[in-house]
Amino acid sequence: MKQDKIIQSLADDRLIKSLKKGGVAVLATDTIYGVVASAYDAEAVARIYRLKKRNPKKPSIVLIATTQDISRFNVRVAPSVARFLRGVWPGRVSVALSTKGSKFKYLHCGTGYIAFRVPLKKALRELIVKTGPLVAPSANIEGKPPAKTVREAQEYFGDNVDWYVDGARVERKPSRLVKILEGKPVIMRG
Repeated sequence: MKQDKIIQSLADDRLIKSLKKGGVAVLATDTIYGVVASAYDAEAVARIYRLKKRNPKKPSIVLIATTQDISRFNVRVAPSVARFLRGVWPGRVSVALSTKGSKFKYLHCGTGYIAFRVPLKKALRELIVKTGPLVAPSANIEGKPPAKTVREAQEYFGDNVDWYVDGARVERKPSRLVKILEGKPVIMRG
């Protein structure tokens, strides 16, 4: 493993430029280590699915900087849902919202829903402002435990990831997942 792929800061210009150009990185989110790429780049998202050996019918969570980012994904939010989102974000709650059209099928994988989260971690929100929304599934091969450290993530992905952002050991659980059905929140995980 090349040590020059390990960086220490989410504000590193190399990371930002790489993510904006279709790169893939591993970093600690506010919940667990994730493998991230631009949510606008279908090929970068496909690359993550190949790296993780992820089920192609399983959608991923998209990290956004603010609730306003949701509108970029053909999602309309009713006022009652907007109030709910303000109550849980920023936070460790991902919310699956219905999307219209096929433009983002590579994100919702045919389900018609995209799960979003505004992370608690301010530095991560600042990164997203610079890069745009990021798809962020857990840093592991499907069926294996999520990486708790950069070293564990390297064991999964080796040189197949462009950057690793070295953070502290992460022992938290994945985010709670809530799906909005008929305007009401339904807990799907956690």
